[in-house]
Amino acid sequence: MSNDLPHLARGVDHAAFPTLDPARTIRFYRDVLGFPVVHSICAAGWGRERHPDFIHFFFDIGNNDRLAFFYYFGFDPGHRGSRGDAYTRFDDGLPDFFIASRHLAIHVDSEADLNEYQRRLDDSDWPTEMRVQHETIESIYTHDPNGYLIELTRALRPVTPQEDLDAALTVDALLEVAQAAEPSLDLLLQRKAELIVERAEAWHQALPVPAAGRTAP
Repeated sequence: MSNDLPHLARGVDHAAFPTLDPARTIRFYRDVLGFPVVHSICAAGWGRERHPDFIHFFFDIGNNDRLAFFYYFGFDPGHRGSRGDAYTRFDDGLPDFFIASRHLAIHVDSEADLNEYQRRLDDSDWPTEMRVQHETIESIYTHDPNGYLIELTRALRPVTPQEDLDAALTVDALLEVAQAAEPSLDLLLQRKAELIVERAEAWHQALPVPAAGRTAP
């Protein structure tokens, strides 16, 4: 049966993980490996109860694929062992939002393709658990037989260069705020606004000079 199904997936849209140290995460992927920051989402809570404010930021890892991280302001997951990664060191009391932040998102090209995958899932033992539009994408979610959260997603519109710049500003602000005594989304947005003011003159000077005989818009 599966051999007769058209293959509509177009590779990895993003793989997402939680981070407990966003400043070091940004320095490693952006400053050491050279992966540009291409998107970010700041949200005051999300979804179910006990969900803290968070930032979700994305690195370009080539081939239109992205690696994403969640940082939850003020959230302390508690005891961590000395082995494993930032996720596997925790016990069964970990909140659902932290567990769900670790997922794989597979890209499809169109709404019709997304609908087709939802149909396939809903006709199976692993039906669609959620469908949601958020920022620039629309996604469906389910858990695979191993318990891994799987997302299938399509772009609602292209991400603009202005949004790439916004993401870069956001993570620059996060680098500073994450090291504060009590980091918060409010502090992040305040520092981001300050960076916009501080850098506005340099951006203005970098604008192309209008052609001779023409006036700037």
